[in-house]
Amino acid sequence: MPEQNRHATIIALIVASAFFMENLDATVIATALPHMAQSFGVTAVSLSIGMTAYLLALAVFIPISGWVADRFGSRTVFGAAIVVFTLASMLCGLSNGSWEFTIARVLQGMGGAMMVPVGRLVVLRSTEKRNLMRSIAYITWPGLAAPVIGPAVGGFITTYFNWRWIFLLNVPIGIVGIALTAIFIGNHREPGRRPFDSIGFVLSGIALTCLMYGMELLGQRDADGRITAAILLGGAVVGAAAVIHLLRAPHPLINLSSLRIPTFRTTLGGGSLYVVSVSVSPFILPLFFQIGFGLDAFAAGLLVLTYAAGNLGMKTVTTPILRNFGFRNVMIFNGLLTAGAIAACAWLGPQTPRALIVLVLFIGGLCRSMQFTSINTLAFADVPTPMMSSASTFFSMVQQMTIGLGIAFGAIALHFAAWLHGNSRQLELADFHIAFLVVASLVLLAVVSFLGLGRDAGAEVSGHRQARAQ
Repeated sequence: MPEQNRHATIIALIVASAFFMENLDATVIATALPHMAQSFGVTAVSLSIGMTAYLLALAVFIPISGWVADRFGSRTVFGAAIVVFTLASMLCGLSNGSWEFTIARVLQGMGGAMMVPVGRLVVLRSTEKRNLMRSIAYITWPGLAAPVIGPAVGGFITTYFNWRWIFLLNVPIGIVGIALTAIFIGNHREPGRRPFDSIGFVLSGIALTCLMYGMELLGQRDADGRITAAILLGGAVVGAAAVIHLLRAPHPLINLSSLRIPTFRTTLGGGSLYVVSVSVSPFILPLFFQIGFGLDAFAAGLLVLTYAAGNLGMKTVTTPILRNFGFRNVMIFNGLLTAGAIAACAWLGPQTPRALIVLVLFIGGLCRSMQFTSINTLAFADVPTPMMSSASTFFSMVQQMTIGLGIAFGAIALHFAAWLHGNSRQLELADFHIAFLVVASLVLLAVVSFLGLGRDAGAEVSGHRQARAQ
């Protein structure tokens, strides 16, 4: 492997490790909430504010990450993000009350908001186009694996050790990450000083906060519908004002001109639909196996881990598949396979052989991994270098929203299915079956958008043209 490629691979692995730490921390807390609440002398429901605070901090601070990286340098900002995230993790682990914990989670969210888009930007700038798929594959798998294994890891640590170790284990990982960042990552910054768009920051922050919080309320059965609708409507109105401002501002916080690039626009649109649909799985599958099959949490977690195995198993063959068939063909065919794997869950039941359940989940994980890598790679295949910072920020912002919407969509699909069966209180196996069919339909809508891609879309990255010519 040439020296430049080796260096780019090391950078991608450093960023992937930071991403894994951030993604795992965002999901691992769910199973630990009851134990944490007991330590703080509060209810688990009231402590969920820590999860909400983290998501809202992400929503507010992701939009400024590109500007901060351009002004102070990508290494400085990425390293500082790891420092903030690590210190906040330590504060979470040492917290003795709900307010201390919530403030520490806000700090974690601020660190995570800088870590993800700036980390992706570091990888994009350090990798040649022809090696972009491999690097993107490295930084994509944490987002795929962490939500699936997070609850199991959280349950294991909480049961056999102490919930504080969920956060304290980040400290040595963070220290190593800071050292490696200082050694291997260059401190690239844009030559000109772009003025800070304070109006864009305020508008985007309010809009994203309202939309993210409103989507979380959508997934709660006992939330007040009028309050939820008002928050979502307010977020949409302020979001529209933010878009108008960003289109007119001479130096917008987020440059929306990247939407003129066909591959970026299609992956942002159809890709977001896909992310919404498959983000349902880590939320709905554990409930499916526990409520619908009557399994305990550990047995359900083991089945869901099969899904994670599929996510990781696809990594070794993603590049040759895209090289031979191209982004368009792969994203259409793989999208159809994804829809089929999700729909197949509608025919699973307690009497279904475990081998067949494992096979369906494994195939679903394979398809999810392939599509995520394709979407995250193709999105930046044609983005020019001067636009990389803003495009990475914009992409991260939309993807974070779609992941949150995916969880809400899963809850809505289950509530809808229960309503169809005239059962608004207790979920049953048939409710999950309908929900899976609804989710599969959303995947098909995403596939329709991929039909508009050119046959040679992203060929410079995939090498598809060269493969056909040989």
